[in-house]
Amino acid sequence: MDIGDTVPADLATTLGNGSDARLGDWRGRWLVLYFYPKDSTPGCTTEGGDFNARLDAFHERNAAILGVSRDSVASHARFAEKQGYRFDLASDPDETLCRAFDVIREKNMYGRKVLGIERSTFLIGPDGRIVQAWRKVKVAGHADAVLAALDGAR
Repeated sequence: MDIGDTVPADLATTLGNGSDARLGDWRGRWLVLYFYPKDSTPGCTTEGGDFNARLDAFHERNAAILGVSRDSVASHARFAEKQGYRFDLASDPDETLCRAFDVIREKNMYGRKVLGIERSTFLIGPDGRIVQAWRKVKVAGHADAVLAALDGAR
């Protein structure tokens, strides 16, 4: 999906608390949908922490945060609790969301090629359209950049 595309409202996932959700559940408000490789790894922990630290600012702008990885619901629950995240994490073990947003990429890990999530973020407007997309995200300063883009898009 690219800027201007409408996100299918029926794209389903399971949240870290075990409840089912569809991306259409966030229609009517802004959604920061960020994809990250793996729970409890340094970069992913920092990225989630940065969004969590700015969560009140996102909420003031009628925006929700939703993190997505291929980790299990149980892994997400442990990760979110340990880190004190106040936003939802979505479990995508079958890569439905990852493939819809084209974030599965070939990576080189320790000399072998593997398929994994390319750290990416999508700012989705209240109408369900993608307003901004970041691919190959570098964690440092990213949450602030998303917040600034949200301010510019409102």
